[in-house]
Amino acid sequence: MTIRCEIVSQDRMVYEDDVDIVVLPGEDGEMGVLPHHAPVLSTLRLGVIKVRKGGEEHVFTVTGGLVDIQPDVVTVLADAAENVDEIDIARAEEARQRAQDILEQSKSEGDMDTYLAMEAALRRSTLRLDVANRYRAGRGRVQRGEEPGEPR
Repeated sequence: MTIRCEIVSQDRMVYEDDVDIVVLPGEDGEMGVLPHHAPVLSTLRLGVIKVRKGGEEHVFTVTGGLVDIQPDVVTVLADAAENVDEIDIARAEEARQRAQDILEQSKSEGDMDTYLAMEAALRRSTLRLDVANRYRAGRGRVQRGEEPGEPR
């Protein structure tokens, strides 16, 4: 028995397939969704979506959004989502460094709006790097005993 999983970002369909389980970073904690799950509408926090199909596990970063869970389909409407295999590590590292530099500058200048925006950008880029480093070695499969935590 499977459940349809659709992960959609603002600009594209990130993933679509029939799967065994979807594990999502819900606002109140991680939630696993199996076929015939009760209907739920929830917000998502910054984190990792894991999708298992047979012996394969696909891993995605998500920077927030909504999830609509129905008994036969899970629809993720993400602010931004990306397959771990698509993460450009050099680009993510540059984004993290840029955010850190601007964060320090805005902190000293007292620019709270810029500070908050850069703090969010730093969390996103740190998540992308953390997930890529932890999961990519296993080609998208979880390395046992390792879970990406909140960005530092």
